[in-house]
Amino acid sequence: MKKVGLYFGTFNPIHLGHLVIANHMVEFSDLDEVWFVVTPQSPFKTKKTLLDNNHRYQMVYEAVQEYPALKPSKVEFNLPQPNYTINTLAVLSEKHANEYEFSLIMGEDNLKGFHKWKNYEVILEDYNLYVYPRVSSGSVDHQFKNHPKIHKVDAPIMEISSTFIRKNHNLGKNIKPMLPDVVWKYMDEMNFYR
Repeated sequence: MKKVGLYFGTFNPIHLGHLVIANHMVEFSDLDEVWFVVTPQSPFKTKKTLLDNNHRYQMVYEAVQEYPALKPSKVEFNLPQPNYTINTLAVLSEKHANEYEFSLIMGEDNLKGFHKWKNYEVILEDYNLYVYPRVSSGSVDHQFKNHPKIHKVDAPIMEISSTFIRKNHNLGKNIKPMLPDVVWKYMDEMNFYR
């Protein structure tokens, strides 16, 4: 059975930081693949700067073309909104019961708020978490320290954010080096985030 790490995000836009982390997970953990799950709308984020779902999916699709172990996923596009991770995991696990074993990939900053997630106990019972380092304040809840299902992966710390890219692109700064070429091209041609 293939081990698949699910990397959730709005990917608005996907950037080199996302690719570096996903590739690191495939190369330096026991995951066989990483799926970029493009989230239509997070219950925690406002939608005004969020590009259309299909445009964000298309940029992810373009960005992973040359990495066979990285895949785009639009599984959440057809789920009722607002959607929660637990629902997505249930849908994928049911659909691919004999093919894939799913895990969650998250930054350490997300782990700090994990106890607020809907049904987080159920997630931890049934799924592994692969956590990569992030520079952030606060501390990880004691229940998640040394948890058998939580695996810290010593990935590079990537301090690139989609917010930073959008903001500075809009200001006319050259943010091209932070993006895969295909994503930059798509963004530029469509005149996004300006």
